[in-house]
Amino acid sequence: MSDSSRITIRLSQTAMEQMQKLVESGEFKNISDVVRTAIERFLSEKFSPPNVERVSVDLPKKTKDLLVELVESGEIEAVDMNDAIRLAVKEYVRRYISQAAENEIKKEIEKIKEQGGDI
Repeated sequence: MSDSSRITIRLSQTAMEQMQKLVESGEFKNISDVVRTAIERFLSEKFSPPNVERVSVDLPKKTKDLLVELVESGEIEAVDMNDAIRLAVKEYVRRYISQAAENEIKKEIEKIKEQGGDI
């Protein structure tokens, strides 16, 4: 007995043409693989663990190419592109939070100075 099911769907001609281009580019073996991958990604996003929120990130092609290059060269400790993107976002957020905290500390120091306090 098979652990898979068959479905039938109707799609626009444009969607079919776009999927065919993905097959022709060699990214996918056939249109079924395109549809299967799209559905699996959708379900993975919708049914992620409660402590995880998945987001989609649109990157300029040059940025994506640079990340691929960094991953492949070993300059960035990432397993794959998704890991590289997670690391980049994590580092950006860490720097942003550090800068925001530094700014708040500077504001508090200025308040204390204005009130005649010593630091």
